[in-house]
This record gives sequence, structure tokens and C-alpha cells, in this order.
Amino acid sequence: MSATRDPRPLTGEPLALDLLNTRWNKEGVTQDLLADPEGLAVWLGSNGLAGAHPASPEVLGHLREAREAIKAAVDGADERAVPLVDAVLAHGRIRARLTATGPAEEAEFADPAWGPAWLAARDYLELLTRAPERIRTCAGGACILYFLDTSRNGTRRWCSMAACGNRAKASRHYARSKEN
Repeated sequence: MSATRDPRPLTGEPLALDLLNTRWNKEGVTQDLLADPEGLAVWLGSNGLAGAHPASPEVLGHLREAREAIKAAVDGADERAVPLVDAVLAHGRIRARLTATGPAEEAEFADPAWGPAWLAARDYLELLTRAPERIRTCAGGACILYFLDTSRNGTRRWCSMAACGNRAKASRHYARSKEN
């Protein structure tokens, strides 16, 4: 695992959305955790994938490809999204097995360098199965983060109430006080 702290403002989302959140805005400038292998090592470590997958240039390239495919699918603005996600998924499969403790499934990859990218694309499929309507983009004006709305009533709007939510509320308060 990389000794570098994960600098992203939102972590802990499901793997597919966490991959999308490797890009974020900081003071009006887009940051990219996957700009280099060191950032990849941070992302792999944050998601428990560091031991099984190296922070190599090949893994980095495949992960960037998966990020673009998943983003196109989540945003729904690109008719190529389905084939892009399918192209990532073509590099692996689920192998069903019987173990001493019962049935099990394990991921197999044609090329191990596709592992993290394939796992993220597979996670996106699982999100679509569970709750596609709960995959959201932050409503904060300049925010480009994604989250899975796990609120009870499904009305979460911001990636973080402490950051984007607070800014939105402060902005509304300022606008109201200016009117008076």
C-alpha cells in the first residue's frame, strides 16, 4: 500500500463511483488521482486492491479506460457507453466454484493488468442491479463527484453535507439576506 494519504474529498463510495471520484475540483482546478502510478497506488490501497494488483502503467491505462466508460454510462450522454463498458468487461469473467465452505465466485482476468478496471466495471453492473436511481452526481455547482444515495428517503443531493451542502446553504442564506 502506498504511504501517501488519499487526497480526495470523497472516499468510501462503491468501487465504480470511487473510480469516478479520482477526478475532483479543488479551488476551481480539476485534480486527477490517476495522473501517475503513485496516485494509482493510493487508489489501489484505498480500495483494498494493492496486494493483488501492482501500480503499473498497464493497470493505470486500463483503469483510466474503465473510468471513461463508467462515466459515459453514468452520465448517459454518450451512446457509446454500453459498448465501452462491455469492452472493459470483456477482459474478465466470474468463475463459479464449489469450495469446502460451499459455493463461491471468483473473478478471472485474461490479463491480470485488467483486474482493477474489470472489478470497477463489474461493480457498476451490480449498482445498476441494486439501485440505479440512487447513483447521483453532486448538486454542488462546481463539484464533479458521484455518490450512491444511501439516505432513507433517497433525497441526498450533495457529496458531502459538510462541504457542498454547507456551501449551497450559505449561498442561499447570503442571497436571502441581500434581498432584505
